[in-house]
Amino acid sequence: MADKKKQKKLPRPLPRAVTAQIFEILSAADPNPKTELNYTNAYTLLVAVVLSAQATDKGVNKATKDLFSTVDTPQKMLALGEDKLREKIKTIGLYRTKAHNVITLSRQLIDDHNGQVPCDREALEALAGVGRKTANVVLNVAFHKPTMAVDTHIFRVANRTRMAPGATPLAVEKGLVKAIPERYMLHAHHWLILHGRYTCLARKPRCWLCPIEALCPYTDKTPAPDA
Repeated sequence: MADKKKQKKLPRPLPRAVTAQIFEILSAADPNPKTELNYTNAYTLLVAVVLSAQATDKGVNKATKDLFSTVDTPQKMLALGEDKLREKIKTIGLYRTKAHNVITLSRQLIDDHNGQVPCDREALEALAGVGRKTANVVLNVAFHKPTMAVDTHIFRVANRTRMAPGATPLAVEKGLVKAIPERYMLHAHHWLILHGRYTCLARKPRCWLCPIEALCPYTDKTPAPDA
């Protein structure tokens, strides 16, 4: 019988006191962070987050600017139809599948939830095209629940800083929820995603500009560029 491959041992997480210091710094720099996706209500937020999978917020906002000006309910989306929706979002990756999912979830909302976006993880994840990450974003942004939606940025930041080392998004989510002080949880998702998007970049993190650099144990830090 072949030996099983040894799983890479994860480093010990940061002490919770250090994680608290990190969020104290991030919260002072940006006291009221917000999603960069444009939306007008819980329904358009849900649609925008579904469309944002494997796409940039900027690209989604460009595609939905005209769409959301007239289509802001499940009923209006069904009236628009899948063909016209595809045409409006064709600049977004996987637009055919996403258009089908948006039409399907709109019908589900009408049939099962009186046209309203449910404030419940299980009900959200039952909708077409909605996974745990999307559900967490909607619960956090639309319903002000202290959830943690782990995307590639947050996964990277959590592992680099060792706030919540984990091999999977779910492991990182659980680690962050456990490590982050309750007083920071409502906005923690946005602080981490914005930090990963603009400072802790994938290839060359901007460590010389990072406000939490002194607390970060990442060993391959990027030096400041020559003046």
